[in-house]
Order: sequence, then C-alpha cells, then structure tokens
Amino acid sequence: MAVNERTPNTLTKTLAAASVVEIGTGLALMFDPSLVAGLLLGEDVAGVGVLLGRCFGAALFALGLACWPSEQHSSSASAAFRAMVPYNGLIAAYLAYLGIVGHVRGLLLWPAVLLHAVVAGLLVWTWREERKIEAAKIRAEMSTKMRSK
Repeated sequence: MAVNERTPNTLTKTLAAASVVEIGTGLALMFDPSLVAGLLLGEDVAGVGVLLGRCFGAALFALGLACWPSEQHSSSASAAFRAMVPYNGLIAAYLAYLGIVGHVRGLLLWPAVLLHAVVAGLLVWTWREERKIEAAKIRAEMSTKMRSK
C-alpha cells in the first residue's frame, strides 16, 4: 500500500479512536468523577473537585464529538487534528508528571499516559507523511513542467 493511501486512513482511524476514548471518559466524568479520579489518579475527589470533574467531563465529551472524523477532518489541516495533537501531547506529559513528581498511583494512570502519547505520536507521524506526499507531488509537477519546456 502506498504511503498516500495509508495516511488518510491512519488519520481517520486515530481520530476516531481518540474521539471514542474522550467521549467515554467525558461521560464517565460527568456521571461519576470520583470513580474516574480513583482509577486514574488513585485519589478521591469531593466538593468542588466533583463539580470541576463534571465540567472537565463535558469538555472531553465535546472534544470527542467535535473531533469525530468526517470529510472536513480528512487532513492534518483540520481543526480536529489541531485540537487532538496538543491535547494528547499535553495530557500525556501532565499525567506522566503527576505519576513521577506527584507520586499519583491510579490503576489506569500509566496506560492513560501511554495511550495519549501514542495518539499524539500517530497524529504527528500522519502529519509528517502528508508533508512527504505534498513534497513528492510538487516535485512531480515541477519535473513535468521542466520536461514540457
């Protein structure tokens, strides 16, 4: 399979998987922030933490819906791509920081770090592959123009 056939498919699948995870996490946070905090951070939340957890859940739910793949999300120039790359990179780094420096020990902390890092990495890889394809097309066009002269 050529690179240009694989890249959009990889982007679509990665965005879909990331969207499903964020929608699911968002729903879980909206319904039971204490459960998510316990699984992810090994800590309980109370009071205003529950309120903020539900707000974060609504934001993740909206992010997941907004980034669901469509015709508009078929390239790395899409808003979905531009939202998911920094989100996944930053959340992976922050959760890793919490695990290392903050000594947080939730059951799902390191799997979440790995998942977000892999999603960010796949999206960056897709972006690089798209740049290679565009460069090859430009070189081919230039070569064709040079031959026709």
